[in-house]
Amino acid sequence: MLYRKVPKNGDELSILGFGCMRLPMRNGRIDVPTATKQLHYAIDNGVNFIDTAMPYHNGTSEPFLGKALSDGYREKVKICTKLPPWSIKTRKDMDSILDLQIKRLNVEHLDYYLVHALNKTYWKDLVDIGLLDFLDSAKQDGRVKNVGFSFHDDIGTFKKIIDAYDWTSCLVMYSYMDNKNQAGDEGVKYAYKNDVAVFAMEPLRGGNLSKTPPDGVQEIFNRSNIVRSPAEWALRWTWDHPEVTLLLSGMNNMDHIKENIRIADEAKPHSLTSDEQSIIGDARYEFFSLMKVQCTGCRYCMPCPFGVDIPTCFDIYNSKYLYGDNRARLTYMIRVGGIMGDKSNASMCTQCGKCLSHCPQEIQIPDVLKDVSRDFEGVTYRPMVWFAKKYLAFQSWRHRKDANNMADLKGDEK
Repeated sequence: MLYRKVPKNGDELSILGFGCMRLPMRNGRIDVPTATKQLHYAIDNGVNFIDTAMPYHNGTSEPFLGKALSDGYREKVKICTKLPPWSIKTRKDMDSILDLQIKRLNVEHLDYYLVHALNKTYWKDLVDIGLLDFLDSAKQDGRVKNVGFSFHDDIGTFKKIIDAYDWTSCLVMYSYMDNKNQAGDEGVKYAYKNDVAVFAMEPLRGGNLSKTPPDGVQEIFNRSNIVRSPAEWALRWTWDHPEVTLLLSGMNNMDHIKENIRIADEAKPHSLTSDEQSIIGDARYEFFSLMKVQCTGCRYCMPCPFGVDIPTCFDIYNSKYLYGDNRARLTYMIRVGGIMGDKSNASMCTQCGKCLSHCPQEIQIPDVLKDVSRDFEGVTYRPMVWFAKKYLAFQSWRHRKDANNMADLKGDEK
């Protein structure tokens, strides 16, 4: 296993992190024996960074880790979880939820604590109610060793957040298909320049880049003298960047875990040859040529005066048809439907046409947004968004209730 250093604290982290969002399931719940076996195998073979979050597996991922990392495994790893902005109403909520997460994970402190899924709205709202003071106090009292944030927005917002606090790390979406999306290459380099460790999520685009690729893409991969799986090409691309400290893989299959560990023993920065880099670049181009919308994610069309997140709508639309992504509709509701953050879905387009003159690809953006809306926003769309928001609100209320109950018990003990 290869390791890379975190600039601000010197931690040597395995370049492969174990993501606990997609653990193996049985009868709708975490398959505890299988998941524990897989987690222990990864740790025994050098993985020392474990990532989770409060909502993963409907709130059961953190308690699972609390049990699975007993018997000496806790001491072998750095644990990372996240503060859920959607569950925060007051400054007090931040402390209460952090204390609850520490209890669920059965630890004395968190090695890395990230503010989850930051965007413009969450960032402003949290700062207004005391986020930065909370982070300072959580570090000072020892509950948290290092703080960072995960991110889903544009490069301008990313740089603003990087500049606003002394972060140890950031978690960004980064793959060879997403080097221009969200933080992208520019954000990764900006974080690196500011000594903020870059953790890469979705290096396989939710597993889509590990699937059997279209014939044209496979023909490009076949140009290499080395036989590699689609997953290996994608992982090696991300690890080839020295700015990336580690990537997270949502591993739930032992064969995949073994393959990822094997690659993580070889994938040094700048280890791809120029020919291999050319192959990946050509594969990216071929993928884009096969997309429903020839959008490169440059965001020149933004901001939309009516709030549509045009590149994100197109990206999710493309994923559905290019990769057969069966999670695309759920992703659409979460990312642009208003379940988490502000609404920015395709049907908000008023056909004003302002975006047309800004698109280098000359995409007929308003017309394509109509297609996106028809595809994702059928008769069940609004009821499903309503239900999901109510469910998230209930989960947030439950988390605050559990956290506040625990805080009251601590007060009684004193």
